[in-house]
This record gives sequence, C-alpha cells and structure tokens, in this order.
Amino acid sequence: MIDTLPPLRDVIARHDLRARKALGQNFLLDLNLTARIARAAGDLRACDVLEIGPGPGGLTRGLLAEGARHVLAIEKDPRCLPALQEIAQACPGRLTVLSGDALQIDPLAHLTPPIRVVANLPYNVGTELLVRWLTPRVWPPFWQSLTLMFQREVAERIVAQPGSKAYGRLALLTQWRAQPRIVLTLPPEAFSPPPKVSSAVVHLTALPAPRFPADAPVLERVVAAAFNQRRKMLRAALRGIDPAIEARLDRLGIPPTARAEEIGLEAFCALARDLSAIPPGAPRQN
Repeated sequence: MIDTLPPLRDVIARHDLRARKALGQNFLLDLNLTARIARAAGDLRACDVLEIGPGPGGLTRGLLAEGARHVLAIEKDPRCLPALQEIAQACPGRLTVLSGDALQIDPLAHLTPPIRVVANLPYNVGTELLVRWLTPRVWPPFWQSLTLMFQREVAERIVAQPGSKAYGRLALLTQWRAQPRIVLTLPPEAFSPPPKVSSAVVHLTALPAPRFPADAPVLERVVAAAFNQRRKMLRAALRGIDPAIEARLDRLGIPPTARAEEIGLEAFCALARDLSAIPPGAPRQN
C-alpha cells in the first residue's frame, strides 16, 4: 500500500538521489502538494496515466493514491529506478516503469484509453513535449487532458490572451486545440533543490476539434512569421508570405497596421484559411 512507503526524503537519502541540473531535475517532496496536482487532473479511477520524469516518485504516489487505474512512468535517470520499483511493488499491477528518454519512447503500447498525462516535467524538455502533444498528425489526440508543471513564465505564455506581453505562438498553438488554465502555483522553496523561478501547474483539456477551421501547417507558418517580427506591423511582418498581404488583411477585416499580439486566434485562423483557400464553411481540420 502507498501509505506504507517511507518518506521521500528517506528514499532520496537511501538511494543518493541528489537532483542533477543537467537532467532538469527539481524534486517535489511535499506529498500534500503532489496530491493536489494529482487531484487537479480530475477523476483518474477509470484512466491510464502517463507520467514523465517521476524522479523518486512523489507525484507517482499521488496519482496512485488518487486511484489511477494504471500509471506508466518514464524515467531517464537510472538512479531513480529502484525507488520507483519500490512503489510498483507496493501497488501490484498498477505501475509500469520504463527507463529511457521520453522524447524517444512511444508510450501508447503500454497504455489503454482513456489516457491522461500528468507530470512535473523537467524544465529542459517541458515545452518540447507540450508542442508534440498538441501537434499530432491526427486530432483528437491520444490524451484526454494534460496536467503539467512548467516554469511560471511558460505557464503564463500558455494561457495568455491578446494584448499581453506573454501572448504569442505558444498561446495560439495551445488554445487552438485545447482549453488551458493554471490550477496551481508553487514557489521555489517547494522543490529540492529550489529552482531560481516559480512554477505553475497547467491543466489542458483536449477539444474534440480545433476552435476554428484552419490548415495546421499554414496556421503555424502565419503565426511564426507574425511573432518572429512582433514589433512590426502585420503588413510588414507577413509580406514574405504574400506580397499582397495588406489587401488580403483589409478584405478579412484585420487591421494591416496591427501587431501580432493584438490579433486573436479566430483572425489568425481566418487568415490561414484565406491563404490556403479553405472556405469558411469547410469541415474543421482533424
């Protein structure tokens, strides 16, 4: 049983699990906080859960205690594997531990839908994993929801709205296909060792289809061009995509003199549709 396991600090000391900066490790040792993160993911009793970078297993314990049907934990640091196996032995049949790089492993062979992703992501791969989960070849994705910890600055970029400094490509990519919200913030001292920045947990629910129809590669190209030169007006930032962009923007009701952070998701999707000749009434991109 989970409650028979020793305190995390004892586990870390016994296995000499000092966090390694090169692996982006900052261990969350307060089991009350890991339980709050697990609860933020919703009812897990009928779900398989994918966890990336479990470390000594604080969040893993929380997920199992909250009733997750099965947890697949992918851990790159071999030093953590004995501690995770102790948890697996305490919960027979409910925890599978894979050793390796989450960027290189396909977890789907080990998971049964419905699937939720819950992770205190290593800072050095967090954004890359999020983008991968948001840009599968087929939508809806394999996951129902993502409950992920990021640096607070990254979390704020994910939920940012037009007009804010944090608003940009990550906000548009996320909000096109998911509903994100920050559910918990944590100070540096919640971790061992304390990072130099605050952290936040973001819960993202997958939408059944993108909010507005658009061709994904065209939308990404437009958004990238707009925000790569975010200080420029759209008529200048997007000229490389279409020399007649000013007339196109005028026709769509998008001010050519506006800057990228002033333009909402619906307008960017309308521009992407226009550039790819997708009629407004066409079925949504899947």
